[in-house]
Amino acid sequence: DFTEMMRALGYPRLISMENFHTPNFMLVSEVLLWLVKRYEPQSDIPGDVETEQDRVFFIKAVAQFMATKAHIKLNTKRLYQADGYAVKELLKVTSVLYGAMNTQGGERADLPEEDSSKFKFDLGSKIADLKAARQLASEITSKGAVLYDLLGKEVELREARTESIARPLEINEAEKVMKIAINSVLEEVQKTKDMLNNVALDEANLEAKIEKRKLELERSQKRLQTLQSVRPAFMDEYEKIEEQLQKQYSIYLEKFRNLTYMEQLLDDHRRTEQEMFEEAANMLRLIQNRLKEEEQHLLKSGSNDDSDIDIQEDEGSDSEGDLQIMRHRISTEALLQGRVGTRIMGSMQGGETEED
Repeated sequence: DFTEMMRALGYPRLISMENFHTPNFMLVSEVLLWLVKRYEPQSDIPGDVETEQDRVFFIKAVAQFMATKAHIKLNTKRLYQADGYAVKELLKVTSVLYGAMNTQGGERADLPEEDSSKFKFDLGSKIADLKAARQLASEITSKGAVLYDLLGKEVELREARTESIARPLEINEAEKVMKIAINSVLEEVQKTKDMLNNVALDEANLEAKIEKRKLELERSQKRLQTLQSVRPAFMDEYEKIEEQLQKQYSIYLEKFRNLTYMEQLLDDHRRTEQEMFEEAANMLRLIQNRLKEEEQHLLKSGSNDDSDIDIQEDEGSDSEGDLQIMRHRISTEALLQGRVGTRIMGSMQGGETEED
């Protein structure tokens, strides 16, 4: 399509897709510059593409020109590749120009004065004519090849032809040859008639098969309708089982929700018990520390009280009451320590008696 469009637009040289099997930047740049000039003759895009920077600048300039003037977005990377992918980008511009040429009623587009003498093509020709011309060109090539082969055999066949011409013609042999030819033609005609008769028989057989298939199709459709209208015997049981299944499913959902809720409550209860246990352990630890401090304080104050008992005998009732309070505290501390842990505080000596 691209080559045909370029030929219809009047490109001066012939282009084939084989030119783009390998990167051919020079051809791509030439085609781009020609298309830009064809679209706007007054454009000033530089055609220098010798260095890499010049090529990049050229591709960018062409892409920017087509985007601003023709509103055609070109892929610069594919154009820079200059291979088969670049043809797709070139086809965008050529299709626009080709469509504009066709909308003008097949008239030839206005060309610059400097190029008007170069292009003598009929731009109003149709694609069908081009296809027909290509087909004729291929036929001419094949016929020419066959003719060349026959002319190569002319040297060998010339002698045989001259001998056949020089030989006198015998009537008997001619009659034999003609009879053989007539018989062969009659055989071919008979074969053709037999084939025609067979075709008629085949056509009749095919029609009979078609009618048979139609009858089978009608019977199958009627049977299908009867099967669709008849209610299956197991449908009632199926509906009952489906209702029971729906009820069981609703019961299952309810039990599952209850189980999930109970598990959540159990987790919350365990969490609160753990928190209460930790708080009780902290309280017991605080009480234990406090009792240790009081024990140490009482032990210190107890040594002072023993020295005061000998001096103040008249106040025995008061000191004896303090001693009972101290003993009560010590016993309470031992009881609490026994509940909290297994360690027991005390000494190997016996307790004080009332006489002491």
